[in-house]
Amino acid sequence: MFDLTGKVALVTGASGGIGRATAIALAAQGATLILTGRREDALQETAAACGSATCHVITANLGDAKSEVAMLAAAEAAAGQIDILVNNAGLTRDGLSMRMKDEDFRAVLDVNLTATFRLCRGAMKGMMKRRWGRIINVVSVVGFMGNPGQANYAASKAGIVGMTKSMAKELGSRGITANCIAPGYIETAMTADLPEKVVSEQISMVPAGRMGRPEEIAAAVVFLASDEAGYMSGATLHVNGGMAML
Repeated sequence: MFDLTGKVALVTGASGGIGRATAIALAAQGATLILTGRREDALQETAAACGSATCHVITANLGDAKSEVAMLAAAEAAAGQIDILVNNAGLTRDGLSMRMKDEDFRAVLDVNLTATFRLCRGAMKGMMKRRWGRIINVVSVVGFMGNPGQANYAASKAGIVGMTKSMAKELGSRGITANCIAPGYIETAMTADLPEKVVSEQISMVPAGRMGRPEEIAAAVVFLASDEAGYMSGATLHVNGGMAML
């Protein structure tokens, strides 16, 4: 099951956390990897962790249209095609709505929502020609529940969900699926910076009684990337330990 031999997967935000775990999991199923992010040294570490899998490392600045176009062109030149697109990269600039600056709101939407749209648009062209493709957008439980101080982040993630549903309807007849994965609180560098009190409060709301692991999100990505998930499209897999039962 879940054999991805011969498939090429592009993973954004592959420098660490969920992105690195996703790359390793896809490589274990035979996929060729295109790893993107800002830091080449961290991407090379991810590539090394993928073992014998073929990995192409491409740095990119998401939120900048020219950088995104150049990254897609470099990816297709290096690997020949993109079969699986995993939009995992994200940005936070937290602050209460009343005090949030326009540039902080705009920056989060540019990286999280607009860049995701552009990468989907660029990758789907080749998928349509080959009549097979998987678009997997990593969102967040915050996009469904909201969170104080994260109006920009919540808006960006909720926007991706609606966008993904529209793409699923547009692309379904071409053998392409488009789905989201909504993680809850996961052990990453982002959550490691949270105060202990905040972490304890969040875990108290999770029936599983713990934070999730990046590998648990990666497993969901592998499923959605597989042939076995070919009849699932426009859906959101909620991986949050029961924190939000949606």
